[in-house]
Amino acid sequence: MAKKALIFSFVYYPRFIGGAEVAVKEITDRIPTQEIEFHLVALRLDDSLLKEERVGNVMVHRIGWTGKKHISADSLPFYLHLNKYLYPLLALWKAAKLHKKHRFDLIWAIMANYSGFGALFFKLFHTDVPFLLTLQEGDPIDYIKRKTKFVAPVFRMIFRKADRIQAISSYLAEWANSMGGKNAVVVPNGVDIENFSKEIPSSELAAVKCELGKRDNDVFLVTASRLVVKNAVGDIISALAHLPADVKLLVLGQGYLEESLKIKVKRLKLEDRVVFKGYVSHKELPRYLKACDIFIRPSLSEGFGNSFVEAMAARIPVIATPVGGIIDFLKNKETGLFCEVENPEDIARKVQILLHDTNLRDEIVDNAFKMVKERYDWNIVAKDMKKKAFDILTL
Repeated sequence: MAKKALIFSFVYYPRFIGGAEVAVKEITDRIPTQEIEFHLVALRLDDSLLKEERVGNVMVHRIGWTGKKHISADSLPFYLHLNKYLYPLLALWKAAKLHKKHRFDLIWAIMANYSGFGALFFKLFHTDVPFLLTLQEGDPIDYIKRKTKFVAPVFRMIFRKADRIQAISSYLAEWANSMGGKNAVVVPNGVDIENFSKEIPSSELAAVKCELGKRDNDVFLVTASRLVVKNAVGDIISALAHLPADVKLLVLGQGYLEESLKIKVKRLKLEDRVVFKGYVSHKELPRYLKACDIFIRPSLSEGFGNSFVEAMAARIPVIATPVGGIIDFLKNKETGLFCEVENPEDIARKVQILLHDTNLRDEIVDNAFKMVKERYDWNIVAKDMKKKAFDILTL
């Protein structure tokens, strides 16, 4: 008989997709429903979303009030912001109703934020149900501590009441230990190797390049991320001023900084060198990565960084900063290049290295691809997750 698990996730597919949401879907899609039946409680926010629907192997239950279609989770209007603070209580209420019907064998919180509070409150009322906490946080730990300082004792309880903590990097596992957590295990995020490494027909690549306005002699840098402060897209834009005119930038993603970044591009007179593509689905992402030459994300902080290993799987070289979980998989001049934090000139220097040292570039690409294939395939990650987290808590 299948075990039953309830996931607490602040937002979820199909409208709100980040690294954490990708991880949940990739893992749950690889675990047969005959083994674990997954339910998930998330905020609805967008009135185009159904209150209940099946997404892959997960039955999604949405709560809270909504706004107009196509809003961004990073730029909610004030009245929808209230949803965020009410989520723990709304999720507790919904979870309690679902538990009466399904009798869950496990609860699973995605991040120690609003979802973590919701799972904690459920755990306090249902002490016999094992509690799994996943740490996917990308914000700086100091920022998280400042944000939660007024509820610090309760915030720490999320870690202490968890029966198992799964962190996506050594960096986050150390944080879990410092917060009084127990039984922390590192199971990283992964990449759909088949999707990102497959050959793209030359006609399709030519069509993408034409869409982007990429000429034969152009070099395209690419970044894929939410357009928020921690991902430092503005530093890449600034770096273009230190690079030849045929070096351009493709920005994939949405976020509250989009307008200010476009203003910066205009101020620096780089309108013909920066392309804002907006949101691109995971299915379409490999086409855009393979049409470009170098992936860059000079993050200020990072819990792991799915986009980096996806670029590695697509066989393009990566430039990143040595922060957070990135150091678990990026070794300088072996699987990528490190650039300094908040230093556009250093970003430009690292781009120049990859442009001129083709032997190093090829070596980095080969090493990185081999690494992600051996360690970060979602099939491997899902098996580890089941063995090191689900099975231990439900057997």
